[in-house]
Amino acid sequence: MLKVLIFGTGFAGQGHADAFRGAGVEVVGMVGRTPSVVSDVTEKMGIPYGGTNWQEALTACKPDIVSIATPGGAHFDPIKEAIAFGCHVYVDKPMTHSGETAAELYRLAQERGVKTAYSASFRYTPSVLHAKQLVAEGAIGEPAEIECISHFNLERGIPFGWSHRAEDGGGRLNNNFTHTLSIVSSVVGDKILSICGDVRDDMGRAPIVDGVHNFLTRRSFIPEDLNDPELKWGESDVEWSYTVLAKLESPMAKQPVSVLIKHGGLVPRFDDDHIVFYGTKGALYLKNVYGSGQLYHWGESKSWEALPLPQDLVDSVPDVEGETEQCWHYLVREFVKDIRGEEVEPYPTFREGSQYQQIIDLLRANDNWTDVTDLA
Repeated sequence: MLKVLIFGTGFAGQGHADAFRGAGVEVVGMVGRTPSVVSDVTEKMGIPYGGTNWQEALTACKPDIVSIATPGGAHFDPIKEAIAFGCHVYVDKPMTHSGETAAELYRLAQERGVKTAYSASFRYTPSVLHAKQLVAEGAIGEPAEIECISHFNLERGIPFGWSHRAEDGGGRLNNNFTHTLSIVSSVVGDKILSICGDVRDDMGRAPIVDGVHNFLTRRSFIPEDLNDPELKWGESDVEWSYTVLAKLESPMAKQPVSVLIKHGGLVPRFDDDHIVFYGTKGALYLKNVYGSGQLYHWGESKSWEALPLPQDLVDSVPDVEGETEQCWHYLVREFVKDIRGEEVEPYPTFREGSQYQQIIDLLRANDNWTDVTDLA
């Protein structure tokens, strides 16, 4: 039986462990920062080894696979060490904190001959899989344009942490754009030809609060009085909103597909977040930020028609609670099949992770503008 070692004890680490168990892999150990937390989680999940030293865990557990489920800024060294051990690597997004380090890990994995998976995994929601099937069948003609709109209205009082810091893998590009770009690439084609965009840090600062250990529970630590003069503040250095334009080559279209991805992390939505695929003969509208809601088709009827999920797609979705967890299970299942030598559809790897990280660096440079102040 294949064995996996997990790095990370929080929501992602526990979710990865469940996903690998669901794929028939033995979870032999878990590593985290805090001994008491590692002890509690490994006992709760029945994981035989727990520790705080990654190198020692690799040596003791001798895993076939490692799963990296910490914030992105803590990915580089553990992945590099795991590759040197000859482990296959599953990593949550972002791959690392920079394009340079992500490219190095991609190169090292290729040289070592290990398999990799990059968890930009919302491409596996049932409606996105349905959209991919419909586009391939010609339901919208040639893909021409894609529109991805989302507004999260995140609280400005969320305590300062990794999500506010570029060096720790924070920012909305790392944690929203990666999923969305993976979705559109999976549906129309993954050859990204060109890209430009604008980013904005409209957070500025966030309160520093002790005791925040779990990303999912951070809202419960928002101070009651943000005007309290005793509060300490941390400065954000990442984007909380962005607008990206891209051109993708599609094997189903003569011309490049135009893509708009617009995300406002701190502003309210008026209507549904959505993803729309427009073509020469029709369109597909998917509700929700990652297109996981109801799918509608505009075709010969010249009206929007809600389409049910085909039964084969219903059956393919892992039977677990939570959209995030379903997608982890789906990707892990494909990754493990590939490691075992079974035939699988292409899935996101370090190739995409490295490419996306380099694109994020380009977008953050924010130097796409043309000065027109002197035009008549």
